Amino acid sequence: MSMWFLMNPPGKATIQIQSIDGFEWLSIKYNEDQQKQKGLDPRYASALNHLRFYLPDIFPSVNKIVFLDHDVVVRKDLTRLWHINIKGKVNGAVETCVEGDPSFRRMDMFINFTDPSVATRFDANTCTWAYGMNVFDLQEWRKRNLTALYHKYLELGSKRPLLKAGSLPLGWMTFYKHTHALDRTWHLLGLGYDSGVTRAQIEQAAVIHYDGVMKPWLDIGIQKYKSYWNKHVSYEHPYLQQCNLHE
Repeated sequence: MSMWFLMNPPGKATIQIQSIDGFEWLSIKYNEDQQKQKGLDPRYASALNHLRFYLPDIFPSVNKIVFLDHDVVVRKDLTRLWHINIKGKVNGAVETCVEGDPSFRRMDMFINFTDPSVATRFDANTCTWAYGMNVFDLQEWRKRNLTALYHKYLELGSKRPLLKAGSLPLGWMTFYKHTHALDRTWHLLGLGYDSGVTRAQIEQAAVIHYDGVMKPWLDIGIQKYKSYWNKHVSYEHPYLQQCNLHE
């Protein structure tokens, strides 16, 4: 990754690469705790999937951060996003509920509300929100000690079947009532599973997200969405040739 950016300078941006060796404090026990849950999607079993819950520790001198997943394409300038008022909340994110369908992606679809410890803390009808393009106020995060709260829910989930989809519900529980809803045009989901996403939606979106299993670099990727990813990839680059990636 370091060599990639040396050979492909990113303009005025400053890039810092941190290898997995730099996160030895991320104990493998988190991986083991998650694997105790039956039916866990293997995509969520990696301990690296939990790094997002340690952002204040990874960047101790930073007060605000824009978080981007590896499977997104930034299509528009995000400068304005930096100045959005998230009204004292910790997390700015796009909600995933669909207008006209209040049951879509509610918390009770992913968290076991038959457990009394869950039912008394959360509203089952709460709309979930998306990871992949988030604004985090790290100052507020530290004040509210949300990483410790995450640890609490992680430990609880290792003892009882609370979660139904890996680390995402941990985020919804940890940032419950700490999340401000962003305009949907900031972050468009579904390009890795939903063939019904329209071109108009993509053109309006600042960030498009290939969440799901049909990634654009795979043969199973949804063909009509691949060009939005492929046009940014130098397939003749020797590193990509070694990865056996082809247009």
